[in-house]
Amino acid sequence: MTAHTLMWEARATQGRGADLLEWTRARAAELAEATPSPLRTELFQAPQDRVLCLTWWHPDHGPDLPELPEPPAELITRAVHRWHFESVEVL
Repeated sequence: MTAHTLMWEARATQGRGADLLEWTRARAAELAEATPSPLRTELFQAPQDRVLCLTWWHPDHGPDLPELPEPPAELITRAVHRWHFESVEVL
């Protein structure tokens, strides 16, 4: 099955990576309760206190899907990066 995928990536202020990850985890849990809800959600950590959240959505849901919000300003060094992808093939 193909799906819409939303990618959300933020960089924490120095030393606040764990706080940003926990904030993101809580917001992702809220998103899982939304209607529509994602088919799947994954959280990732990366060097430089980066946090990435990927959500997969049923292809019948339109382009206006719920997304994670901006974190509090004191947690991040810059605005969140967001990308929308549409699956073209599953191998």
